[in-house]
Amino acid sequence: MTTGVWLIGARGNVASISMTGARAIARGVVDSTGMVTAREPMASLDLPAVDDLVFGGHDIREQSIEETVEEANEAGGVPDTKTLDAVREDLREIDERVTMGTARKCGQVVEDLSDDKVTGEGTLDEIVSQIRSDYEAFATEQDIDQLVVVNVASTEPPIKSDTEFDTLDKLETAIEEDDPDLPASSLYAYAALVDERPYVNFTPSTGSALGGLRELAVENNVPHMGRDGKTGETLVKSALAPMFAGRNLQVLSWEGHNILGNSDGLVLEDDANKEGKIESKGNLLEQILGYDHHNAVRIDYTPSLGDWKTAWDHIHFQGFLGTKMKMQFTWEGSDSALAAPLVLDLIRLVTYADEHGEGGEQPQLASFFKSPQGVDEHDLSVQLQKLYDYSERHLNEASPSDEAAE
Repeated sequence: MTTGVWLIGARGNVASISMTGARAIARGVVDSTGMVTAREPMASLDLPAVDDLVFGGHDIREQSIEETVEEANEAGGVPDTKTLDAVREDLREIDERVTMGTARKCGQVVEDLSDDKVTGEGTLDEIVSQIRSDYEAFATEQDIDQLVVVNVASTEPPIKSDTEFDTLDKLETAIEEDDPDLPASSLYAYAALVDERPYVNFTPSTGSALGGLRELAVENNVPHMGRDGKTGETLVKSALAPMFAGRNLQVLSWEGHNILGNSDGLVLEDDANKEGKIESKGNLLEQILGYDHHNAVRIDYTPSLGDWKTAWDHIHFQGFLGTKMKMQFTWEGSDSALAAPLVLDLIRLVTYADEHGEGGEQPQLASFFKSPQGVDEHDLSVQLQKLYDYSERHLNEASPSDEAAE
């Protein structure tokens, strides 16, 4: 079975490093460190092989995937030159399967980054039809058995209200009437789900979170999940906050300051685009701790850092006898190198869910996201247990039939 992967934002940093990593694994240049699905019990599931993934995608820029990876290599050494050289031809081949997408309702800063050939001048119905046609053409030309659509594009501004799209009828009426508030991420999601193609939203953008799209996914029994990949500072928060809760230490304030220099950082300079990211990063603490406290997150664009992100966190907390204490940590990481293996994990796991007829939102994938759809639990250890339990259940269900076959 051939699994196709259609990446929205295919020439961006996260997509480019994801494809570089997949092809480097296939060529034996690197191992699978960083991939959750390389660990047991997930590794024992019959997941699609990373080597066999076939990539294509949409983007709004004409800069090639190879050029994006070269810039990352020169700016921060990720990937290293040996790895890049080993997959250059693969990246060039993939780039021929990337077509222009839409920047509709992605914010002015994203539109300013786009080239003139983007899809977006027509009606919503025309844009959706073109996206569906692009998906189908790729699947046909590459002899794809199942196509997974993954959004790794830059963050959109949040929509004003989602109530006007909270049923499938309302959503499809909005598309027919060319509603000005529907963003690109939701158009890509609709185009996928209506044709029973699994969809993953690795960004804070709206994507498949609309009620109408959730209804469509259930109706068509197709898996989808989001939002916003949990890779750095928020990953640490979701592991650390349960410690304070478990020890009954009262967090008085939690300040986080993030700086990064890639195109995502540039997009987040715009207040409209930044709003959704801030909301996604800040929500989990109150859920884990169970009370309100001073919780501030700041994100600043620092061009010289390239793909490297630094986060400083200052936690002021109170313990026994009213004693006030502090904890501070610094997180420095390559944004795309942290995200890319998770993208590959999600492709494999959502394909597996689809093969097993598990449509709708996928709670076992909650640990991958800052704002997991349909899941209120943000404690990382509890989220991971959902994935382990899911994997063990499938392995146990498979064992009796395997024994009978023998």
